[in-house]
Amino acid sequence: MRQAYMAETGNDGAEDPRPGSRVRAVLDRWRGDPGIWRRGILLAVCAVLLGLLMILHAHIPNRIGNLGSLTETFLPWLGVLVLGLLVCALLRRSATALIALLVPAVVWLNLFGGLFTDKTGGGGDLTVATHNVNADNADPGSTARQVAQSGADVVALEEMKWDAVPAYEKALASAYPYHSVQGTVGLWSKYPMTDARDVDIQLGWKRAMRATVAAPGGDVAVYVAHLPSVRVKLNAGFTASQRDRSADALGEAIARESEQRVVLLGDLNGTMNDRSLNAVTSQLRSTQGAAGNGFGFSWPASFPMARIDQIMVKGVEPLSSWTLPRTSSDHLPIAARVAL
Repeated sequence: MRQAYMAETGNDGAEDPRPGSRVRAVLDRWRGDPGIWRRGILLAVCAVLLGLLMILHAHIPNRIGNLGSLTETFLPWLGVLVLGLLVCALLRRSATALIALLVPAVVWLNLFGGLFTDKTGGGGDLTVATHNVNADNADPGSTARQVAQSGADVVALEEMKWDAVPAYEKALASAYPYHSVQGTVGLWSKYPMTDARDVDIQLGWKRAMRATVAAPGGDVAVYVAHLPSVRVKLNAGFTASQRDRSADALGEAIARESEQRVVLLGDLNGTMNDRSLNAVTSQLRSTQGAAGNGFGFSWPASFPMARIDQIMVKGVEPLSSWTLPRTSSDHLPIAARVAL
């Protein structure tokens, strides 16, 4: 019988190395496995719960350690759990778990799948860039020059130490004849700037500003903001109350803006998914979501996990959005090009 089989198949009984044959062999084994539907019930339950978590993330309360905002900050990374459950389901040979995994997989793709479509385009009237330069930056001049090499017409810098400001000003002076520094944030422009002033975000010191930039396509109100940092503590959860108050104050300032065209540049210490930034995100749209390619994570620079640095706009059309090469900072600079 074995000789007849060998003559018929043309081999010595070894497994067919072709990928399609291997897949068919696995499926044949699964079809003959009576426990394929009984195994992996716990995995299936976890998969459904993960899908519900992503669907209902907006209903997770913030009363306990700002758990809702913490979940929304790292919401894209729940896709890693989907992959982990997939591996476990395959190892367990559980058809039940694999079918249940369709729930979180479809939800995740619905939330973030659009970010993987390249929406970048050419043209535009104004290129802007923003960078949290890090207060402990050992080489501020080099950092400023690296950002300027992006070709941006307008550059915003955040978290500048007062004694490092002259180094930033010197590095950017030749390319940007107009600039204003308000506390720890600054704005540099190739085009004339007027009405530069600080914006009160309820901190007691200056970490936000606005100015009118006379761009070739018309005046643009440019805001620069560095919202307070957040912390994740075991005994307190996601501590973000000061950041949230500042976001509300920034949103109120933008709502009072008289210019029709508005660009916000800065480190908001939060993502577009974070409900606590709703006072800002409800008025403006992200250039990354509208004209980027991918998530555009900007922090931490060594292994970016979240996009907490933002370029947001109103009254202008985003055409492209991207991250810039790493500098001496712990954040990545980001840039965008818009049409006025």
